[in-house]
Amino acid sequence: MTSNRDKIPVSVLIPAKNEQSNLPACLESVSVADEIFVVDSQSTDKSIDIAEQFGANVVQFYFNGRWPKKKNWSLENLPFRNDWVLIVDCDERITPELWQDIAAAIQNPDYNGYYINRRVFFLGKWIRYGGKYPDWNLRLFKHKLGRYENLKTEDVPNTGDNEVHEHVILEKVGYLKNDMLHIDFRDIYHWLERHNRYSNWEARVYYNLLTNSNQKETIGANFWGDPVQRKRFLKKIWVRLPFKPILRFIIFYFLQFGFLDGKAGYIYGRLLSQYEYQIGVKLYELINFGGQLNK
Repeated sequence: MTSNRDKIPVSVLIPAKNEQSNLPACLESVSVADEIFVVDSQSTDKSIDIAEQFGANVVQFYFNGRWPKKKNWSLENLPFRNDWVLIVDCDERITPELWQDIAAAIQNPDYNGYYINRRVFFLGKWIRYGGKYPDWNLRLFKHKLGRYENLKTEDVPNTGDNEVHEHVILEKVGYLKNDMLHIDFRDIYHWLERHNRYSNWEARVYYNLLTNSNQKETIGANFWGDPVQRKRFLKKIWVRLPFKPILRFIIFYFLQFGFLDGKAGYIYGRLLSQYEYQIGVKLYELINFGGQLNK
């Protein structure tokens, strides 16, 4: 048991909905934080009970179908008692080594936030290759200064109420040494269900890129910028390429050595190829039916 005087002065924000399988390990991994908020979207499983058993503050979020989504709403409305917030998804774990990094980093006056690298586990194996690592995410920052970008996808149905692929806009950022772990205890059914929603979102992002829709509130694309800006630059090229489902598998499995992750790497690569196909079909629907997904 960690006493209050040993707590790290960081407020943890955990967005949740029906995450009873993942929440116990997630909450245990952030127990050294001074304050924990679980922002729930009317879970129907045991998520709320689990969060309360771990001493977390449970807040309900009611999505209006547009903007803001859950994380930005939380940053605007929750009564954080610490300057620093750490955003952790239910399927993520903060290791003791990473907590040591965090405790030191928040004492540095030169930075307003920090990127954290993430190890993605799939079928029990760390997907180290295939371009999945490093996977930098800006998750630790001064909550008064950072907000998630708006990629103009709020009119797309069935994408969920949480910012998943959006990134935080913030100046003066650094990088932490140790990784967070992404370990989803749910099965492949939930992976497919989640990525069906994500492909709606991605199709709109592709559409916006192809039509040069206004993107003033984003971090932008820059090959010479940070890892997220570089990824955005490459996506602007990627969206215009043909045969993307096949290309994605070839790049993941062969060019980026995904085969070194064994059976799990092969399955992951095939699923990513399928995911790219879903995006393409939904993009076709957007382009040919007035810029709207079926509602």
